Amino acid sequence: MSDLEVQLKRIQDKLQQVLKDHSALQKENLRLKEELDKNRTHSFTNQQTIEDLKQQVDVLKITSGDWDHNDKKEFEKRINSYIKEIDRCIALLSE
Repeated sequence: MSDLEVQLKRIQDKLQQVLKDHSALQKENLRLKEELDKNRTHSFTNQQTIEDLKQQVDVLKITSGDWDHNDKKEFEKRINSYIKEIDRCIALLSE
């Protein structure tokens, strides 16, 4: 074989390797995207669970009557926030 043929063969072999690597990276990229989507969904579900548990803790505090001054202030703020939101919704509905 001539030098030119050897170089062409080497380039062809390297090109084949690059194509194999490219294909493998595409598959890995797809797998990682799917894993990311799954983890995002799991994270969202966990956040929802945390919020639900926080609300349950608040309800338990309310029903137990075991409040300190800060809990009462926080509860009043939350109630006022709900009232403002309800008033805003009523205003939007009456337009």
